[in-house]
Amino acid sequence: MRAVVQRVTSASVTVDNQIISQISKGLMVLVGIGTDDTLMDVLTLTKKIANLRVFSDPSDPEKMWKASVKDIDGEILCVSQFTLMANTTKGNKPDFHRAMSTEPSRELYATFLEKLGQAYKPDKIKDGRFGAMMNVSLTNEGPITITLDSRKFEYVDSTKTSGVSTPKDQAQ
Repeated sequence: MRAVVQRVTSASVTVDNQIISQISKGLMVLVGIGTDDTLMDVLTLTKKIANLRVFSDPSDPEKMWKASVKDIDGEILCVSQFTLMANTTKGNKPDFHRAMSTEPSRELYATFLEKLGQAYKPDKIKDGRFGAMMNVSLTNEGPITITLDSRKFEYVDSTKTSGVSTPKDQAQ
């Protein structure tokens, strides 16, 4: 599961020329769900998003990276976006086979919203319209944009200095 998290002063989602959701200060989160994503991926990302310290300390704005969206009583606008799972390694046309199919993805996304509400305040969680053609507007503050991947946390290996293997490494 992937998420693009942006710190915003405002964000909104429009469908058929109607604003269906909007927030003021908080986080805009684009969510991509992969074919093998599970409840564990949902729990990993919802916890990380709710606690990500991308805001300044409310009592001392000079202290950056001290507060989460919860600490500032901000809002979160989530939009399901299967295109985050695109594979572009072969040619120029994106391949979306890594994205979960519609119905299972709809269910897991609903679980994501529910768990994010449990990790924070349900009334502070807004979302777009699953599967709709949406226009997303936002004012990115900073700009601050962070990408999260629920599986990346598993791949961190502090014993290696780079993720590049050499022929010498392969021979061992």
